Amino acid sequence: MSGFGRRTTFAGGAALAAASLIRPRAARAAKGLTVVLESEVTILDPHFITATITRTFGLHVFDMLFAMNGKGEIKPQMIDTFQTSADKLTWTFVLRDGLKFHDGSPVTAADCVASLKRWAVRDSLGKMLMAETASLEAKDARTFEFVLKQPFPLILEVLGKPNAPLPVIMPARIAATPADQRIPEPIGSGPFRFVKDQWRPGNTMLLERNPDYKPRDEPPDFLAGGKKVKIDQLTLRVMPDQSTGANALLAGEIDYMQYLPFDMLPILESDKNVKLMGLGGIHQFQGNFRLNHAFPPFDNPAVRKVLWKLVDQDATLTAIGVPEQYRAKSCPSFWMCGTPLTTDAGAKGNSYDMAAAKAELKASGYKGEPVIILEVAGSISQTASRVFVQNMRDAGFTVEQQPRDWPTVLARRAKKDGWSMFPVYSNGTDMYSPLTHFYVAATCNDFPGWSCDTRIPALLKAFTQAATLDDRRRIATEIQAAAYDLTPSIMWGQFTIPAGYRSDLKGLIRSSYPMFWEVDR
Repeated sequence: MSGFGRRTTFAGGAALAAASLIRPRAARAAKGLTVVLESEVTILDPHFITATITRTFGLHVFDMLFAMNGKGEIKPQMIDTFQTSADKLTWTFVLRDGLKFHDGSPVTAADCVASLKRWAVRDSLGKMLMAETASLEAKDARTFEFVLKQPFPLILEVLGKPNAPLPVIMPARIAATPADQRIPEPIGSGPFRFVKDQWRPGNTMLLERNPDYKPRDEPPDFLAGGKKVKIDQLTLRVMPDQSTGANALLAGEIDYMQYLPFDMLPILESDKNVKLMGLGGIHQFQGNFRLNHAFPPFDNPAVRKVLWKLVDQDATLTAIGVPEQYRAKSCPSFWMCGTPLTTDAGAKGNSYDMAAAKAELKASGYKGEPVIILEVAGSISQTASRVFVQNMRDAGFTVEQQPRDWPTVLARRAKKDGWSMFPVYSNGTDMYSPLTHFYVAATCNDFPGWSCDTRIPALLKAFTQAATLDDRRRIATEIQAAAYDLTPSIMWGQFTIPAGYRSDLKGLIRSSYPMFWEVDR
């Protein structure tokens, strides 16, 4: 999930100084890249949270057993070979030789077992897999084995999912950290390593090339394949707002910006020193209002359902300033439009209709409780919220807006009281399947929003057992119909936010995920 927060201070001189630091690793001058991501990285534990900024950090510092390629296929990453028994109950995995953690210790099968067990406590898909697992054990230094209670056809998709929380591998001593606590240090085996003594919270973070990283031989392909790092250091800069970041990109002070402001696109497009990357399909984003079912007024199902008639996706995207070429028309599908599982099941009668919303709200039992909205200050999701808030007030809701920075929203949403909803937008790779859609996959789990309809977990389990795409489509349709009744979230639009980068960069992987292996200049 994404949010671009506004910062009240920015130590520009210190940031530039940090960007110029060279680790004493080689005599030659360090080759660096300075980037601005969606927000500041504040949580360094990829098992701990669904925030996409933590996922981006995790993909660079840690590694995974499997990874998704550009076709959506799951390919081995840390794994060398694997096999399954004829009855599909025993899966044996062998690690690639020579893998090392950043502290110099070898990656072992025991590390993998400990990491997967910790991750599964917090991840809905992980919980499904472990519920069907009779045993998960290391057999030797490089080999571990799953023994299942019954076949689980999507085991590789789960182990290689690109969605947060990521099933990254960390040393067993770190994976021993209880799942409800953050790890004490981010020690991974990924292509970059975190430089703790150069971290300036609120300002800069420095990642450096991991000299012990052993890339695969295959060409890079989205998150899969070889990850050859061609720069020495990667500086993550914190900016006070998107306009400041975009101007820094134009001036050549930064090399890459993940989310460009829509109102500056004409200027950026006309500058020959800047290139834009805007992608469609699963690389688009889905905007959602996540509802808190544990706190009034949205503990009342009838009140929740009124909201479907108050969201106007086209008006919302227009207010944000999304150009026509970067948006989808009003999309009723939880699983994104233009993807294999697209459906309008449950959407009939659940589109914008102010008159109907007013009548339904009067009949719902709503007592005038304030709808407390946590908004990421200065973000496009805050603009989406403003459009929705006006419609809610027109329908008869009492609304209280609380702008905060993204880290504060993440902290506040973990509490079951004191908030009613928050607007957010997420990568299509997270939302195109019932198994990874944050607000559907977490149904009846301890996940902020606490929505529960007992039909959905059973359907999700059936989805994991489905052998064909047609079967998965059918089940996804049933899940969506139940989700429209439950209303875990309300979609406010599907769109692309172009990234921008300096034109002298080469090798940048085309994706909505920021990835800086292979990048050179």
